[in-house]
Parts: sequence; structure tokens; C-alpha cells
Amino acid sequence: MSFANVPNLLLEPIIRTALMEDLGSYGDVTTRAVVPATTTCHAELVAREDAVMSGMQVAAIAFQLIDADLEITTHISDGQRCQKGDTLMTIKGSAASILSGERVALNFAGRLSGIATKTARFVDKTKGTRARVTCTRKTTPGLRLVEKLAVLHGGGSNHRFSLSDAIMIKDNHIAAAGGVRQALEAVQAQASHMMAVEIEVDRLDQLSEVLEIGGASVVLLDNMDTDMMRKAVTIVDGRMKTEASGNVTLERVHSIAATGVDYISSGALTHSAPSIDVGLDF
Repeated sequence: MSFANVPNLLLEPIIRTALMEDLGSYGDVTTRAVVPATTTCHAELVAREDAVMSGMQVAAIAFQLIDADLEITTHISDGQRCQKGDTLMTIKGSAASILSGERVALNFAGRLSGIATKTARFVDKTKGTRARVTCTRKTTPGLRLVEKLAVLHGGGSNHRFSLSDAIMIKDNHIAAAGGVRQALEAVQAQASHMMAVEIEVDRLDQLSEVLEIGGASVVLLDNMDTDMMRKAVTIVDGRMKTEASGNVTLERVHSIAATGVDYISSGALTHSAPSIDVGLDF
């Protein structure tokens, strides 16, 4: 299974929760009062600006959960680029059903397309280097799956989905353990051989200590300037994967990629992406 093509079954609980929040205790009282139940229509989901699309699968599920009889056709799929004015999806059937699912579908499409679009801009800046742009766990609570999916649609990669995916020793872990050596030796004594290990450093002497002790397969170079990062990549010399993190901006990401790091992680891909304007027209 590709993470960029998640089965509907895994997405439905997230979308169902959003629909329940929006419908409240009594459902769509406005539509029920104003629109006859027999009224049918043809509606279009339309891009109001250029974007990389995400949330099309999610939007379709939202409408289907409201009314399985709606006829839904997706014209621009997740991961594809669109231009302002493009029709993204058409929905035919009960006008009341379309109106009741409209806001949830648009919220997901706008939010997730914003993440995909921001990710694509970062990825474009790293072309010609080996660096892969990746997101973090700085996601909206309850929406991690779809937000990380949007990063994939933008051409990025995913970091951990949860605390249980891999061992990632950060600065606070090192402080609590008593130092880099103590943290790595504890991992070597207790962790499964199947579990990947990453450790964070912000100084070159820490990096040298990590290489001396061993036990990690990835080193996170935290908040280093580009000169120090380049030295760190040279010191590692391919013995571990290198990941840059901290103060990763669109203006700086190319220079970070040029240092030779393998990965560049940025929480901004998910926590600071502006939503794309997507509308629904009858």
C-alpha cells in the first residue's frame, strides 16, 4: 500500500468526526428548512488559486458519508497541480446532501492543499541535490494521517507517524539520560534490533561522540548554520544518514540542501501552511 493512496476505511473515522462536529445535534437545519428534499443539482468544486491539490479523496469521502447516492467525479487528483479556475470535482445528486457536506469537504481540501502546495515549494528549492524534504509530528491533533498524506502529495517525505515508530533521542532525552554516551548505551542495551535509531546533536563534538559510540543510523543536525552543517556532513562521511532541522525556511532550504544532508525536516510544512481557497459552485 502506498501512503499516498490510503484506503478509505482508514480515512473515514477522521472525516466522520468532522461531519459530526459540523452537523451538531440536529443536522443541517438551514438546508432542511429551505431546500426541498427532492431537489437535485450539479455542483463543482473549484480552485480559486493555483495549487498542488490534496484532500480530493477526503472530500469525496465526506460527500459519500452524507449520501452514498451522490455521483462524484474527480477531475484533478491528489498530488496534481491546478490553476485558478480549474474544476477539481463535480458532484451530482441531492442538493440537500451536497450542502450538508460542503463545508467539511472544503475545509479538508483547502487545508490539505495548502500543506501540499507549501511542501512542493520546499521540494522545488532542493532540486539538483540529494536532500529529501520531510515533515515532523507538528500536526493538528487528530489530523496527522491526512496532513502527512498531504506532504506526500506535495512531493515530500514523512518522518515518524508516532512515538512508537522509531527511537529518536532528542536534546531533552540526552539531558535526562546524563549525556550522549549514556543515552546511546541505554538504547543499545534495551532496544529491538528492528528499531531505527536517530539522535539529535547541535555541536560537532557531540557528533564525534555519536560516531565513536555507534548505535544510531541517523543523526539530526539541530539548528546548525550552513557552514557547521557542511562540516558535519564531511565528518559523517556517509557512515550515517544526516538530517537537518531547525530554522528551515523557504529562503534557506536550498543552501541547507547544498550542504549534502540526506533529509531536511520542517514542522512548518504542516503547522504553518496557509489554506488554499477552494469553493463550491452550484
